[in-house]
Amino acid sequence: MSQQNRTTTNLLRGTLALGLLGVIAAYLKASPERFWANWILWFVLLFTVALGALFIVALEHLVNAKWSVPIRRIPERIATLLIPVAPIGLIALGALPVLYPGTRPEALHNKILAGKAFWLSSPFFSVRTVLSLVLVLVGLAVLVGGSLKQDTTKDPAFNFRARKFAPAFMGIFALVITLVAFDWVSGLTPEWYSDVIGVYLFAGAFLGGLAATSLAVLYLRDQNRLQGIRKDHLYNLGGFLFAFTVFWSYIGFAQYMLMWYANLPDEVIYFQARLTGGWHTVTFALAFFHFVMPFFALVTRDAKGDGSRLRRVALLMLGAHILDIYWLIFPVLPGGPHFSWPELSFALLFLSGALLWIRGAMEKGEDLPIGDPFLKEGLEFRL
Repeated sequence: MSQQNRTTTNLLRGTLALGLLGVIAAYLKASPERFWANWILWFVLLFTVALGALFIVALEHLVNAKWSVPIRRIPERIATLLIPVAPIGLIALGALPVLYPGTRPEALHNKILAGKAFWLSSPFFSVRTVLSLVLVLVGLAVLVGGSLKQDTTKDPAFNFRARKFAPAFMGIFALVITLVAFDWVSGLTPEWYSDVIGVYLFAGAFLGGLAATSLAVLYLRDQNRLQGIRKDHLYNLGGFLFAFTVFWSYIGFAQYMLMWYANLPDEVIYFQARLTGGWHTVTFALAFFHFVMPFFALVTRDAKGDGSRLRRVALLMLGAHILDIYWLIFPVLPGGPHFSWPELSFALLFLSGALLWIRGAMEKGEDLPIGDPFLKEGLEFRL
């Protein structure tokens, strides 16, 4: 390890320790509602980014894409974040009696919640969470574990097995992302319901995984560790970022427009909480940073293949994804937007921990899937 890498690693470890102390202080001093809101935010955030990266891997196998083979190891490594995220999700179950009204005994006195009592109950909620974590870890083992073994075995049969498994994983992905959206997000306001909240979270997860992948590809390319990656590969990454920025915006606006037009009391409560009490500023900031800026930054053909611009937009999209999850979760707390030392402590702990994990993953195995028989064709990709 170079001196620069050691310095960076030590800095991240120091930040991790500082964040851990802050989180412990938040557990002791802050309200339980605020502590668990922060915990859920970072669980959902890291889970969606890692799951979005695994979706990219499965999508390549599903459509038998060749251009993305040289960069496939990057989302594979990011997807391994699912391993440390799993226990974070299990700990998050401690938030159920604090933040999730449907899990409390008094929910039976609410006519709407009483009709959903079995679904919202803590035991069934916990079963769905454990099932979701197990399913995605199985997908990780098959798609990523098999790919790493192929580096040694050079067995082309893995590509056939992965392509057969990819459709099943898409079913797993659809189920899990919908459960996370219904349980961990809309479960905070159980009287409210949206058919497209799962699609909305899927769009954000794919963008988060794609942004993290783009940043890692550019970083490794700058380190001369991804020989053969050219502007054509970057253009495709930029094109996906641009397309799903529009898709996320369409789903978000469609959800708002339909509920605003219908003006039903059990639907407007969700947006009323996000357009009053200081939250309107966060809502407009989300629209600006998650759609307006990246849309115009990537709208031209040349911009999509510009590594420098792609890096800035990917960083912006990750920041916007954090803001999006914050906007989904924190309005359930009273008193308007919260951001002070508890939120900063959680950010330091989970961001530094995630970066340390990914840095460690980047040092294991080959940077290119050298056992894949389609690697040469992927390196020769031209638009």
